[in-house]
Amino acid sequence: MKILLVTDAWAPQVNGVVRTLEKTRETLIALGHEVDVLTPSGTTVPCPGYAEIRLTLRPARAVRAAFERGPFDAIHIATEGPIGLAARRWCIRQNLEFTTSYHTRFPEYLRMRAPVPLKFSYAYLRWFHGAATRTLVRTDTQKKLLAARGFNRLAVWPGGVDTALFRPRQRDALALPRPISLYLGRVSTEKNIESYLDLDLPGSKVVIGGGPALEQLKQKHPEVHFLGYRHGEELAALLSSADVFVFPSRTDTLGLVILEAMACGVPVAAYPVPGPQDLITDGGNGALDEDLRQAVFRALSVDGATCIEFASRFSWTRCTQRFVSLLEPLKPDEPEQCDPVPAAHDRYNPEPCQSTLPARKPASIALSN
Repeated sequence: MKILLVTDAWAPQVNGVVRTLEKTRETLIALGHEVDVLTPSGTTVPCPGYAEIRLTLRPARAVRAAFERGPFDAIHIATEGPIGLAARRWCIRQNLEFTTSYHTRFPEYLRMRAPVPLKFSYAYLRWFHGAATRTLVRTDTQKKLLAARGFNRLAVWPGGVDTALFRPRQRDALALPRPISLYLGRVSTEKNIESYLDLDLPGSKVVIGGGPALEQLKQKHPEVHFLGYRHGEELAALLSSADVFVFPSRTDTLGLVILEAMACGVPVAAYPVPGPQDLITDGGNGALDEDLRQAVFRALSVDGATCIEFASRFSWTRCTQRFVSLLEPLKPDEPEQCDPVPAAHDRYNPEPCQSTLPARKPASIALSN
């Protein structure tokens, strides 16, 4: 299959959406598909409040050039920015079918920065995705939430994790007092990171990542170890050295880093909100609690083997095969198939974990709560 992937989010940006799309492209090629990617180019400007994302000005020329490399068997528009909007317009004018995906809860993000009512933001997104043959979402919970807001033709495309990279390792990458709690992701308001940094926890707090709030939070929390961006083997080694992964966001559609932490054998503490609710079984592979501090304490007692087992179900091959199946348009009167997506409570034979190290045991540290 010859596929055109359209996205406003691409390298050098560092975030879960970019990792998902890059790994999907890589896996599609490995599966024998031909993939052309239309990304920001030419004159760009920083996205307000998210300077790492560059928005393309006057994208029509780039869109025309991309479609002239066709015809394509499938067109997937992954983002709702200028590139995605221009590609959507082209498809409609040329009577071409396309799919879209919903990766980010921009209405909630926008409301944190400006007094824009959710109904206006969701109206735009409903209009944008309404022309697609399918809109791919990350979890069943997100599918239900969007359906309640009037979105249609929704299907779940689950996340994936590279278990060859994210795996249990020797726990010596962080020489800090234990227990070590760790956050990995964008350092910004919409990630609700301060709810983690403000917690009174024993041991050490670590933050990996960058963003607009980094320098301010460094000054406010000198006791926290801010490591900035890390990549590849170094990132996986640092993540594997933690005792608990803390995911404070209330607005993510999935939380790819949750799966990456679990694949390293690290249990996850989070709020009971969409995204974490789809991945975390309280007491099984982490803990969910409106009191995030209590979630951290409970997660520390979780056996890392259950985390590894759960994450191993989300191979990139499996998730990408699901993606390909969703690119095919529905035939007239054909019902949408059920979404075969692993849920936190599922129990079935996973793909084998690629680690030869023993699974970690729960942290044997007396905590007062």
